[in-house]
Amino acid sequence: MHFVYPYFLLFELLLAPLALFFAYRFREKRRALERFADPALLARLSSANGTRRWLKATLVIGALFFIIIALARPQFGAKLVSVQRQGADVVIAVDVSASMLAQDMKPNRLERAKALLSQLALQLQGNRVGILAFAGTAFWQCPLTLDISSVNLFLQIMDANLIPLPGTALGSAIRLATAGLSKTPPKSKAIVLLTDGEDHKSDAAGAAREAAQAGIKIYTIGLGNPSGEPIPVYDAGGAFKEYKKNKKGEVVMSKLDETLLAQIADDTGGAYFRAQDGYMDVGRLIEEIRGLEKQKLSSSLHRSYEDRYQYFLFMGLLLLMAEFFIPATRRVL
Repeated sequence: MHFVYPYFLLFELLLAPLALFFAYRFREKRRALERFADPALLARLSSANGTRRWLKATLVIGALFFIIIALARPQFGAKLVSVQRQGADVVIAVDVSASMLAQDMKPNRLERAKALLSQLALQLQGNRVGILAFAGTAFWQCPLTLDISSVNLFLQIMDANLIPLPGTALGSAIRLATAGLSKTPPKSKAIVLLTDGEDHKSDAAGAAREAAQAGIKIYTIGLGNPSGEPIPVYDAGGAFKEYKKNKKGEVVMSKLDETLLAQIADDTGGAYFRAQDGYMDVGRLIEEIRGLEKQKLSSSLHRSYEDRYQYFLFMGLLLLMAEFFIPATRRVL
């Protein structure tokens, strides 16, 4: 037998003290009556019936015994049930280059991207999700998994120092994600790309066409300001030092390239989303992903039990009804 709420069974321990309480009350009541009359005469004159009182108390305790068991929700008659999980495979590619430290959204682009992805990951329950980070090159951070808590963990530890090679290789990120989705059936896979769109000669458009040929949709999320924002540089202690400059000593302005991101999404049948001030309607993206064809992700045998609390509840109510209809006194002639 299996109990869904076994802690309710602890209340059974209270039945013994309850029985002792009934016994004490009956004895004290009997002694009080015996002070005023002879026991033999009392038995003939009194309408009280000790046997019936004990019977009613026993029925109450028995009813509570069965009702407590019913509350614990007993189950038995186990059987093995095959459980299949279906969903899509989604790779989230996050730009962790230095330009993502620009502060045109607070506290910066990268932190807003991580906040958006935390919301997205929670709503991707039931799908397999993988994480890769990219700057001048791309690396897997979390392989495809059904464990969304692991995905969130890897998202939170991402920072701009994760990949030492500078730059923004969108093409490398798309190709790595495409390779990771090679075993997933077409139309059941997607890439979510979060970046400011600045591609440094990695042929992102060509990589997007390759992804489209593999049956992968790419959903791009643009972070940043099209007019540009300076990139802060910090010292080893994390204190602001200066803004990044080029070889001419000019401050580098990081601009959101919406044209490229929209093209990548359009070439793969996906969609482009702009994160205004670091916020966007995650629900729209979720609806797009839910529209992907479902595939079998996992299959497992699950032990299933049949509820049997009804029998114990019936016994408890039956005993309570019996207690109600048994009179506590007898007719005295």
